[in-house]
Amino acid sequence: MGIDIDRALSAAPARRTLAWNRRDVLLYHLSLGAGRDADADPELRYTFERDLRVLPTFAMVAGQGVSSGDGGVPAMSLPGIDIDLRRVLHAGQALTVHRPLPVAGEATVSSRVTHVWDKGKAALIVLEGAASAPSGEALWTTETQIWARGEGGFGGEPGPDATWSAPERPPDHVLESRTTPGQALLYRLNGDLNPLHADPEFAKAAGFERPILHGLASYGIVAKAVVDGVLDGDTDRLRSVGARFAGSLHPGQTIRTSVWRDGNTLTLSATCPERGDAPVLTHAVAHVA
Repeated sequence: MGIDIDRALSAAPARRTLAWNRRDVLLYHLSLGAGRDADADPELRYTFERDLRVLPTFAMVAGQGVSSGDGGVPAMSLPGIDIDLRRVLHAGQALTVHRPLPVAGEATVSSRVTHVWDKGKAALIVLEGAASAPSGEALWTTETQIWARGEGGFGGEPGPDATWSAPERPPDHVLESRTTPGQALLYRLNGDLNPLHADPEFAKAAGFERPILHGLASYGIVAKAVVDGVLDGDTDRLRSVGARFAGSLHPGQTIRTSVWRDGNTLTLSATCPERGDAPVLTHAVAHVA
């Protein structure tokens, strides 16, 4: 097991087709907490098929949810990459959507490893992806960063400087999103069945006190908070969002998102107030219309 860097970087792009329907979209929104306070606000734009809107971050799970069957999608299936799931963490994610996502659709996704950075005690694998509709129209592009513990120290380049700090002024918005104790169990039905998010024994073997929430769940929760709290609930106005996953979050804890606005660029910082505002997402930037 391990990483064959030459093979990973030289491999031809992998292509797969995927499809989704409104049930996948509804499940995704519910797994982010949509409609939780149904008496006060059922959030029908997220939770009911009439006039259903699609959060752009749904692209990260499209084709992996309930309509894909029981198998889910392997957490790591790349040429030259063979890593124990207990040694892998999702380190960062960036997404750009090129058009509003349809409630139901099909896409072809092309993906490839573009970098394997040497971080000493770990390797940072960078995976780029691009999705297009059957018509050839671009739907979205992604950059995924995978932290592989124990795979560094091979003498490679360390990669770009990761220094980051929030703006030195009060945020324009502070948004709070409370998660629920069972939220990871619901979110994993979107397709990421990594036992780290469900099995206490597996989580302890991986160095965690108990199962943690998916990084992409935190990422989606922050995106939803921005759409609702800054963009008047208009999902089409969120064009891109990128972030580093800086710390784990246990289901039931809160995500506090601070937003600094500079025109159409939003700088974001997500923390956990129950842990003294420990960082959850850093290096976070969104572009909006």
